[in-house]
Amino acid sequence: MATSSRRRTLESAGLVHPNAEAVTAELFDGSRPFFLAADKVQVKYEMLRAHVVDGTSVTAAAAEHGYSRAAFYLVSAAFDAAGMAGLVDERRGRRGPIKLSPQIIEFIAGADPGRSGADLAGDILQRFGVELHRRTVERARWL
Repeated sequence: MATSSRRRTLESAGLVHPNAEAVTAELFDGSRPFFLAADKVQVKYEMLRAHVVDGTSVTAAAAEHGYSRAAFYLVSAAFDAAGMAGLVDERRGRRGPIKLSPQIIEFIAGADPGRSGADLAGDILQRFGVELHRRTVERARWL
């Protein structure tokens, strides 16, 4: 894969190293096309490998790969917990409505479409003990 198309793929996936210009590790010096400093996952992996296999100190490995010492430990913990998948950043923010259980969504879907979100929110509070804003209920009708 050409470097330009690889970079486009990384950008579309949100996997571009935010500090690629700070990567000074020898593998990423440009003489080996396989190693791309802009590839965040590859840089993280090589940072961990440099410490574990080559014996590079945590501070040096992190600095050579454009990360802080604290970030090294976060990357290491993520790798220990999930393997290679741990090197891919998780999507930021909440993962969806936290109060909408499948039962509540089913209740909203089965309700009369003419009822207001505020009325349904009151029913949900009584029936499920969960307080929802009327707009949350109205949005849930689209789920």
